[in-house]
Amino acid sequence: MLGLGDGRDGATAAGTPAAGHVPVDDVEVVDTVWIPMSDGVRLAAKLWLPSDAARRPAPGVLEFIPYRRRDAVAVRDHVNHAYFAARGYACVRPDMRGHGDSEGLMLDEYSPREQQDALEVIAWIAAQPWCDGNVGMMGLSWGAISALQAAAKRPPALKAVIAVGGSVDRYYDDGGYLVGGYPGQGLGWGGVMFGYCIRPPDPAVVGTDWRDMWLARLEQTPMFAEKWLTHQLRDETWVQGSVCEDYAAIETPVLAVSGWNDCWPNTVIRLLANLDAPCRGISGPWGHVYPHLGGPGPQVGFLQEAMRWWDRWLRGADNGVTDDPAFLGFLIDSHRPDAHPTDRPGRWVAVPRWSDRPVATRTLHLGAGGLSAAPPAAGDTPTVAVNSPVATGLATGEYMPIAGLAELPQDQRADDIRSACFDTAPLDDRLEILGTPCVHLRLASDAPTALVAARLCDVAPDGASTLISFGILNLQLRDGRHAVRPIEPGRFYDVTVRLNDVGHAVAAGRRLRLALSTNLWPMAWPVPDDATLTVDCAASRLALPVLTAAAGRDAGAPFGPPESAAPPPHVVCRPPRASRRVTRDLATGETVFEVAHDGGLMRFTDSGLEYGADNVQRYAVRDGDPLSARIEYRADFAFRRDDWRVRTESRLVVTCDRDHFFLDGRIDAFEGEEAGFGRDWTVKVPRVAY
Repeated sequence: MLGLGDGRDGATAAGTPAAGHVPVDDVEVVDTVWIPMSDGVRLAAKLWLPSDAARRPAPGVLEFIPYRRRDAVAVRDHVNHAYFAARGYACVRPDMRGHGDSEGLMLDEYSPREQQDALEVIAWIAAQPWCDGNVGMMGLSWGAISALQAAAKRPPALKAVIAVGGSVDRYYDDGGYLVGGYPGQGLGWGGVMFGYCIRPPDPAVVGTDWRDMWLARLEQTPMFAEKWLTHQLRDETWVQGSVCEDYAAIETPVLAVSGWNDCWPNTVIRLLANLDAPCRGISGPWGHVYPHLGGPGPQVGFLQEAMRWWDRWLRGADNGVTDDPAFLGFLIDSHRPDAHPTDRPGRWVAVPRWSDRPVATRTLHLGAGGLSAAPPAAGDTPTVAVNSPVATGLATGEYMPIAGLAELPQDQRADDIRSACFDTAPLDDRLEILGTPCVHLRLASDAPTALVAARLCDVAPDGASTLISFGILNLQLRDGRHAVRPIEPGRFYDVTVRLNDVGHAVAAGRRLRLALSTNLWPMAWPVPDDATLTVDCAASRLALPVLTAAAGRDAGAPFGPPESAAPPPHVVCRPPRASRRVTRDLATGETVFEVAHDGGLMRFTDSGLEYGADNVQRYAVRDGDPLSARIEYRADFAFRRDDWRVRTESRLVVTCDRDHFFLDGRIDAFEGEEAGFGRDWTVKVPRVAY
């Protein structure tokens, strides 16, 4: 879910990392240094330096994100970077321009100016007396994307990248147009993003200019959702900054890491398949988190793996990294549906070289009897009608699972009964799926707009249905996401629905289910028409990537236990709490899905700063009326120290009619109990493809 705690990097205001703490002796922490940019803006950064770096310059490690180094992600920053610094690396965590105490303004994510800032920070680090001139770049989510973008620019000092939970395609995989549909939850990212950008700098760092800097943010920060929604096709807005446009530009060695339960599980395999540079991939069961700090488990010793990567490429150590398997993947075993980030059963498999094609395609055909290895008999041409209630999809889980409150998929039976389901017979043998499932369909729509969603499920003998993967296709974008192709009602089209990459093993005795629906709310915003699809089963099939025994060997336990430095001194003044509920009004037919998260309140002992965050998300839709879709987001942040007390509030409401989206937004800023600033947006955006 979007905005839990702070940002897409999996931090909560009162969250404490779960990794085992190890000593971090001989580390010097510098709270604030100023890094000058070529346009005169200064970025505020925190340093973790080996104590002897003045005498023995160290390689640098950069994490470049906007999420406030002194409060919002201060705990996570410290447990990671103090760990590296204690082992001989100089770590640098600037806030991007317009965030934290940094000067300037952020007017969009991943802008060319932001990417230029990253290059200038890398050059600045390499030129410092405590750095030996070699720099690595790491990050989760935004930080991973920034690292890959920097690698594509090939700055000479950048020698290695670690990208965790990142994206290579800003349109298909980022917060804008998730896996083929405009995401209801992705709109929330645009809603809370302008809330992130209006938070104030700290007067203890920037001095008396803090109020002027804050006012500039309040007055000039745009409503990000408006810009993104204005670009509903994959145009230059999304091409800019998408490293998939030119994989060959990346010559820097890349360690790519992600989780099958992450919102962006596809990046690891895409990088392995397309980079010529040294590349190693790790895909575990995790959500949108660092794999030593969050679930689903098992958590692993990510920082130890990162150290091996840094030692090889930043120090030149002959430590065997280049002999490691190209890919380590966790195959999640069949299990009961569990929406919480508990440990998942399974095993690690190693693929020595991804170029050796470690998977083979197994084709299952759709038919009146379900899914079968044999195509329908000659003359057997069944068709199936698919028309799903607009609220179908509430069991799919959250777009971006971070904090753990029932964010992962639930039992799929509630959505399965609203879908057209095709099941295999109980499996005779274990089926190991690794890679990208695809559903090839021949279908027709009775309306000029239509959506098809495909879910792959693992069904237990008692009927419990566990989600494996899903994909979405707006049929107006069936020939690519760069142009709208009108739908002629009644005409059959051949289309492909690409599902998210996955590693999952279906146990013998269980069934594999393909569920097709015309809605997946709120993962995807409903298209204007309540369409019925007719699927020609004889010309439709499921293509499964199945691990070959020759290519994927059992890897045993390839990682050590999770480690980190101890958190910085802090007090949890109010622990986080959250709630999630779905209600349905039988009189009106309206279904409301609401998530409320109080991120808690934390006081940092050294700075005396208190920081809190909370948000509420509400998704509503009425039976039979796709134009009734409505989402509401609220994100609030609070800061205080002694007599300095400030807070911000941001709101976004999105509705639609057949031809337009309507965005109503507001931000408010308070100093003490007085409202010091308010600003409203009322925007109408034409519906182009959605």
